[in-house]
Amino acid sequence: MGDAGLGWFGKLFGRNDEAALPLYRAVVAHARAPHWYVEGAVPDTVDGRFDMIAAVLATVLLRLENEAAAAEPSARLAERFVDDMDGQLREIGIGDVVVGKHIGRMMAMLGGRLGAYRDGWAAGDIRPALIRNLYRGTAPAPEAVDHAADALGQLRAKLATLPLATILEGTVP
Repeated sequence: MGDAGLGWFGKLFGRNDEAALPLYRAVVAHARAPHWYVEGAVPDTVDGRFDMIAAVLATVLLRLENEAAAAEPSARLAERFVDDMDGQLREIGIGDVVVGKHIGRMMAMLGGRLGAYRDGWAAGDIRPALIRNLYRGTAPAPEAVDHAADALGQLRAKLATLPLATILEGTVP
C-alpha cells in the first residue's frame, strides 16, 4: 500500500506505515478479546472499543519507549492508529470537514492515557487510571476493574520479557 491508502496523517508526512501493520493488527486483536468486555465490563460500544484499543496500544507503546531503537517503530504504530481511526470515523459518517478535529482529540486522548498509565504503573496501582480512562469515570464492579488491571499487568509483564524484534513482528501475547 502506498501513500494513496493512508489516512490524512500519512499523506501529510508522506510515510508508509506498512511496517507497523502486523503489530497494530495484534494490538487490535488483543483489545477485541471478549474477556475485556465480559469479565472486565468494558462497554462494548464504539467508545469502549476505542478505549480498550487505546489501553492495549498504550501498554505496547510504554514498552517500546524503553528502547532507543523503537522510536521510529513507535511513531509508525501511532500513525497506523491514526489511519485506522480516520477510516473508522469516515465509516460511521464523519465528514472531511470535522474528521481532523476528531483525530486530534483521539490523539490527545491517547497521549493522556500514556501519561496516566505510565504514572499508574509507577505508583503501583493502575486502577485509578483505568477508571478514569477505560471506564470514563464510571467504575464498574471492583472485580471488573481488577480483571482489566490484572490482564493489562500480565500483558505488560509478558511484553517486558520479549525482545524488541519479536514485538515489532506483531507479537502481543
